[in-house]
Amino acid sequence: MDDLAQLLGGLRAVAEPTRLRLLALCAAGEWTVSELTQILGQSQPRVSRHLRLLAEAGLLLRLREGSWTFYRLADDGDTADLAARIVALLPKDAELSRDRKRSLDVKRARAKLAADYFRQNASEWKRLRSLHVPDARVEEAMLALSRKGVPAGHRRNLLDIGTGTGRILEVFAPYVERALGIDLSHEMLAIARANLEKAGLDHCQIRQADMYQLPLPDQSYDLVTVHQVLHYADRPAEVIREAARVLRPEGRLLIVDFAPHALEALRDAHAHRRLGFSDAEIKGWLTAAGLKPGSKRALPGEPLTVTIWHGVASAVRAAKRGRAA
Repeated sequence: MDDLAQLLGGLRAVAEPTRLRLLALCAAGEWTVSELTQILGQSQPRVSRHLRLLAEAGLLLRLREGSWTFYRLADDGDTADLAARIVALLPKDAELSRDRKRSLDVKRARAKLAADYFRQNASEWKRLRSLHVPDARVEEAMLALSRKGVPAGHRRNLLDIGTGTGRILEVFAPYVERALGIDLSHEMLAIARANLEKAGLDHCQIRQADMYQLPLPDQSYDLVTVHQVLHYADRPAEVIREAARVLRPEGRLLIVDFAPHALEALRDAHAHRRLGFSDAEIKGWLTAAGLKPGSKRALPGEPLTVTIWHGVASAVRAAKRGRAA
């Protein structure tokens, strides 16, 4: 009866024209209430009520991002399959077509805002990248380490902590079934969202979250990446411990950061709290987090050396207290 009740509840939730339109839009991306209000041409209270009913029925996922809330089609749970089936059954309709056209306008405006922010800060990022090896070499090495010893064709899910522009999600997208990038910065999430939409990477998602308290269950990811993030952290050991918590048995954690250096200017120009990390320091944190330190890869640059460390979770992991997804 529970399954039947869920099915009936989901069908009742979509049995209204506006809610069907919302379901179709949320199958094509993530939207704020204000964006959906703009697309549908309806009042915010009315749209919010419809969204609430769809979310309560498990057809939409509701994600908080600071003072904003994003909605997207549910991709997990008992009614997620029902949501996808209903979207697939929607006919070609003039109103749905108009919604899609307006949604493209909203996406273009969103992308412009992200591009403007990126352009304003691009000179500082470009100057930092000139101090170390090209990003392409780092990304190639990350992919090689992530696949070492993994059976060919094995598809995994990825968590990228401190995703920034979403670049690591783009790099790993062809090799994983699902990927999630988390970041605290609303501006960076806007850039990542625009980049992923432009690349058509529907299986990659982003979420605002605190890297010290991931809103994710224990042992839920096969691969976790922390790319050029630790030097901003005031508690890097806790970041590693939290990343280890969400690793599945035999899962891997990849850490990319700088070897120790003396460029004090990076503290002021780029808000770096740490001027690189030693091998012993990273390996100590990996071990303390219950991971086995693996091989590392050093990529010397001028004057910064980028190092890739990785840790592997044991085949059998004791369950810890997890956080709700």
